[in-house]
Amino acid sequence: MKTTRDSTRKGAAGDQGPPDFECLDTEQVSPDTQAKARAEGNRPLALLGYLLLGAYLGVVFVQAEVVSWFRIQEMFRFQSFHMYGIIGTAVAVAALSVQVIKRMEVKTIHGEPIRLSPKDWGDSRIPGARYWIGGTLFGMGWALLGACPGPIFALLGAGITVLLVALASALAGTWAYAALRTRLPH
Repeated sequence: MKTTRDSTRKGAAGDQGPPDFECLDTEQVSPDTQAKARAEGNRPLALLGYLLLGAYLGVVFVQAEVVSWFRIQEMFRFQSFHMYGIIGTAVAVAALSVQVIKRMEVKTIHGEPIRLSPKDWGDSRIPGARYWIGGTLFGMGWALLGACPGPIFALLGAGITVLLVALASALAGTWAYAALRTRLPH
């Protein structure tokens, strides 16, 4: 991600102007279709579709015990194959999907080609250090909390209200990263 914090916001009172950041993913969309993609992706009906899909996945995760604290603890204690099987299946499906996208040259709903860039291993003395250090920190937080950040809303919906603390912490961590991003090595 490239930040452009020096950009100024211009326009009418209702116009928010350009964002103060630029995401690499939006660079893959040609300028003539960016406005259409943003407009269509933010329509109330499209947002309702995302909400319904998210709610459905939340129910599936709760029913399959993917978000169960006990299942996650079993995984980290190597006492059960349940979570490893689910994660392994997800990795296999993702790998197959990426190969299909590459080989069939799949396009977005707006007709733009989907381009998958290779991983940037960084320029540290240890190639890929950013990934294994980040993965280790993520795994430690996951093990200590007993919940992955993804299904926090599903767990809240299931009535596990103590995860409001986890949600607040995740939001605080995201805010702290945004505030310190320019001072961190990337």
